[in-house]
Amino acid sequence: MFGIIVSALMLAFGIFLKLTKDPGFARNKKFAWMFIVIGLVALAFKIYMFNENK
Repeated sequence: MFGIIVSALMLAFGIFLKLTKDPGFARNKKFAWMFIVIGLVALAFKIYMFNENK
């Protein structure tokens, strides 16, 4: 369950980086797609594994 929450937070942070206009995050915007992709893959895998064990 903890992994699902961490994956969702990583996905949300990637979306936040992609959409923010804050100049403090400007140099980190190139990592937005990395966080989004890793968050989606990890979330999908965690949900799959969660449903597979039932």
